[in-house]
Amino acid sequence: MKLQQLIDVLFPPQCGACNAPGSGACERCLPNGTLATVALPTLDVTALAAYEGSVRRMVLALKNGRRDVARAFAQRMRTMLGGDEVLVPVPTTAARRRQRGFDGCEFIAHCIAGDLPVRVHAHLVQTAGDKQRGRDRDARLQARGRFAWRGPALDGTCVTLLDDVVTTGATLEDCARTLRSHGAVVRRAIVVARA
Repeated sequence: MKLQQLIDVLFPPQCGACNAPGSGACERCLPNGTLATVALPTLDVTALAAYEGSVRRMVLALKNGRRDVARAFAQRMRTMLGGDEVLVPVPTTAARRRQRGFDGCEFIAHCIAGDLPVRVHAHLVQTAGDKQRGRDRDARLQARGRFAWRGPALDGTCVTLLDDVVTTGATLEDCARTLRSHGAVVRRAIVVARA
């Protein structure tokens, strides 16, 4: 018996939104397939849903370390890809990664890739430890230069950014600037929710 199966027997999975038994996200609480779009200055962003109700509760469960919720989101996000793509997850802070035991966006990206012709380049790192959560709109929009690329050359590589929630878009634009400075072509992002 695999470790995950044993854990599921001892602690049966429950929906991250309504606590119904069965999985990290039940069909009733998962987004219904109506995608939301956001146009940022240099990026087109597609979101699974608005950051409210059951989706908000599931995102918070993800941020509290629920990998099963991440897998459920990833399953729905697979339809947002166009084929052979390079996904770059927006990284969390090192402190958050230690606290949760994993990086939620990176985990979602790898779950999305699965058996698809999608590559994940999780080489974007957060160099400034400040977080956007809790900041007002002006402070969020002023945040720049918080990311660095620690991966291979990106000359001409088309990249799709992946994040959990888009609010002002400042984080996505900051990541896109960093990737473009290393030669990437970045025109779009996919996210779980739009705040």
